[in-house]
Amino acid sequence: MTANVFGGLSRQALDWVESNWQGAVLEYAKPLEGGTSSLLYEIFATKDGKQHSVVLRLHHKGEWLDQEPDLAKHEAMSLELAAAAGIPAPLIVAFDESGTACGMPAVLMTKVSGSVILPPANDRAWLDGLAKTLANIHRHEASGFPYEYFAYNDARRLERPKWSRVEGDWMRAFYIVAAGGPPADYRLIHRDYHPGNVLWEDGQVSAVVDWANACRGPAGVDVGHCRVNLAQLYGTRVANEFLLAYEYYAGPSFTYDPYWDLLSLVDTLDGSPAVYPGWQAFGMSGLSDELVRFRLDEYLMSLMERFDDF
Repeated sequence: MTANVFGGLSRQALDWVESNWQGAVLEYAKPLEGGTSSLLYEIFATKDGKQHSVVLRLHHKGEWLDQEPDLAKHEAMSLELAAAAGIPAPLIVAFDESGTACGMPAVLMTKVSGSVILPPANDRAWLDGLAKTLANIHRHEASGFPYEYFAYNDARRLERPKWSRVEGDWMRAFYIVAAGGPPADYRLIHRDYHPGNVLWEDGQVSAVVDWANACRGPAGVDVGHCRVNLAQLYGTRVANEFLLAYEYYAGPSFTYDPYWDLLSLVDTLDGSPAVYPGWQAFGMSGLSDELVRFRLDEYLMSLMERFDDF
């Protein structure tokens, strides 16, 4: 085994993969694009006379592991839950919660077919597929799943956004979110559902990936997170079209409340907004930091109007 052929993966990591992938003779590996919170590799091997591949996720960010030291176990349990629920997702092969065996906390999973598609402009069939897939995820109650939703940002501690043209409206949004949300039924939520985590094949959704944050929580959190991403990618109108499509597929099981949209928007703030690197890795062009900030302001104002009308 040579480091170059295996994309710089350590001998320790490769030995761990081989020991958990019975009968496989490792051949080479390549980094996968789009991952920003962890290292992703596709590892190829010969097994039973045929070539197969698996995906290895390595959690390397110390600040994330300090907050959630069981990230690998969390994703492994989430993948088991998704499989039991019949949700198209990778299957868990093995995980190393502490990183003692692999060198870093690790998740080894099957490689699912399909690829991320970010159309250059709104595509109704694409948006429809995103909405239908998310509604199907939310049909599962995930009773007994030990992970529950929590907000990523404390709205009471957020500073005035100097980058915005509507600073005062952002401060009002912080106050609304800090006051707390409405009662909500808890369902299985992906917690990072956006176009970069949905794979397509032959015009259909083939799988949903990146389950490291799945938990039980309000469906509106998933809907809101996807809407924030769509607003940045394509504008508020497309985010609204996604909401309408989701409401259609979810039916009476979902009651919209703009609070979850506002919380999801506030949850994305981490300094001055900028273009998410994963979008560029998947071929999305034409975005700039200035455009993203403009669209976030526009989206915020659309949510504040919903509160006025609610």
